[in-house]
Amino acid sequence: MPRSLSGRSFLKLLDFTTEEIQYLLELAKDFKRMKRAGTVHKYLTGKNIVLLFEKTSTRTRCSFEVAGNDLGMGVTYLDPGSSQMGKKESLEDTAKVLGRMFDGIEYRGFDQQIVEDLAKHAGVPVWNGLTTEFHPTQMLADVLTIEENFGYYKGLKMVFMGDARNNVANSLMVVSAKLGINFVACGPKENMPDEKLVATCREIAKEHGCTITLTDDVKEGTKNADVIYTDIWVSMGEPDEIWEQRIKLLSPYQVNDAVMANANPTAIFLHCLPSFHDLETTIGKDIHKKFGLPEMEVTDKVFRGPQSKVFDEAENRMHTIKAVMYATLK
Repeated sequence: MPRSLSGRSFLKLLDFTTEEIQYLLELAKDFKRMKRAGTVHKYLTGKNIVLLFEKTSTRTRCSFEVAGNDLGMGVTYLDPGSSQMGKKESLEDTAKVLGRMFDGIEYRGFDQQIVEDLAKHAGVPVWNGLTTEFHPTQMLADVLTIEENFGYYKGLKMVFMGDARNNVANSLMVVSAKLGINFVACGPKENMPDEKLVATCREIAKEHGCTITLTDDVKEGTKNADVIYTDIWVSMGEPDEIWEQRIKLLSPYQVNDAVMANANPTAIFLHCLPSFHDLETTIGKDIHKKFGLPEMEVTDKVFRGPQSKVFDEAENRMHTIKAVMYATLK
């Protein structure tokens, strides 16, 4: 049992010990059981939280709102146009104002330094719903999904396919090192994680008996994998002009039948969502019209196939976020 997390902010998993991460996962399992059983768990009645979004989201917003309501809290949502932070009011002033009114603050947006500064000045727990560098709440949901499928996670091989320098790949590498999962970043050499972060994760991995591997070889990288993971090729906020370049660069790293066949027979597929696996989105249709691609980072067959656990993973965002809020606010 780790020391209490009450009053702590949840900004990146590098800030947490292995035992603390495991504690949050155990809490999430308890909350999932209670949710499924219909057991009321309004343990934080009377508290209020604010969700400060500079980048919109379906899963992150809904997870925080439902989790907050389940715990008995009042939830206020501020969309990108509803806050004066950085426009008419400094980040420090915004943090101090919100900290006087709310018991906790969620931030989803851009530079990691923004959420770090919010936590520095707010005086209440701040939770990272996504920054350019890290996506820690997603990682808890991913590991919970892995454990639900295998019964364990230590010693498994997880491969991230595609742009391995993004926030999801960075965070997967960190959580893998902390929990003893063998992590592989499989993508173009120019799209690998920051060297300093890789070095840090390799030192952590040594302590937990696992490895961090970087490769541009799809066949070697995905061989005997237990988890194949990918993300969209262009992140929110990046210019549309970059699509052509990313498609050329990342198409060899699409998750398809050949990739899944090269992994272990029991391997699962994960994706943080949203995904461009068909033509049922405006962007998907636009990319198909411009470049002729009917699917991008993952084929529709894999996405909808029996190895895909993406919707279990999406649901688990709610349970793990609930664990984070409860642990830091109780």
